[in-house]
Parts: sequence; structure tokens; C-alpha cells
Amino acid sequence: MSELERITARRSELDALAEELGKRLGEVEAEREELVIAERVLHRLAGQDRAEVEAAARVAPAKAQVAGRAVLLIPHRGDAPDESGLPDDYRKILAIVRAADGPVQVRAVGEELGLEVGLRGKLQPLRAKMTKLADRGWLHKRPDGRFTARR
Repeated sequence: MSELERITARRSELDALAEELGKRLGEVEAEREELVIAERVLHRLAGQDRAEVEAAARVAPAKAQVAGRAVLLIPHRGDAPDESGLPDDYRKILAIVRAADGPVQVRAVGEELGLEVGLRGKLQPLRAKMTKLADRGWLHKRPDGRFTARR
């Protein structure tokens, strides 16, 4: 075999190798593009999952059916140490009791909320809410009927 034939044969081998490598390089680049897209999708899904978890944490308290009526479930303090799980009116009651210098009567909380405190019947729903907060550990109900905030 002459030198020219060897050079031609080697060039033919290298051309075939270059063609094969070019084909493999195209496959590798296509797979890399697919991985980049998959990575973007996973990041987007993870972001959506985080957003859903954060939104679920901000969702209003769960509702239940009692005697055919929807009622809010007030969580126990130990189950939800963060009061964000409470309905707005319960959070307002807690804020008023916490802001007070000492034990407060239902009447004083009613005044802060703008209720008609002169009519006893207007305070009963508020008393029930405050008692429910006390039963669930958010407030402390003293024997004299006044309420204090739990620390």
C-alpha cells in the first residue's frame, strides 16, 4: 500500500468518525435542550407548589356543617400557635384583650368593637366567642368572668 493510499484510507476513517461524532453531538445537544426545558418546568412547578403551600397557610379557617349551617372551626392554640388560622373577628377580640392593661370584661371588648353594650343580648354572641377562645386556649377566663390573654 502506498503512502497516498494510506493517507486516503485514514482520511476516509476520519471523515466517517467526524460524521459519527457530529451525529452524536447533535443528539447530545438535543438532550441538553430537553434537560434545560425539564429543569425550567421543575422550577416552575416547585414555585407553584410553594405558592400553593403559602396560599393554604393564608386560607380562612375550615368550615364544618352543624345542624345544616356552616360554622367556622376555631383551632386549639396548641394546634395552631399562629393566630392567622383564626377568623378576623376572633383575631380582633384577641388583639383587644392583649392590648388591655389587665383582665377585661366582655362589655369593654364590645365597646372596642363598636357593639351596643347597653343591650345584654347584643353581648351574648361576643361572650360565646370569647368563651370559645378560652376553651381553645387562646384566652384565659377568670372565675369572675373577665378574660386575659395567654402568654
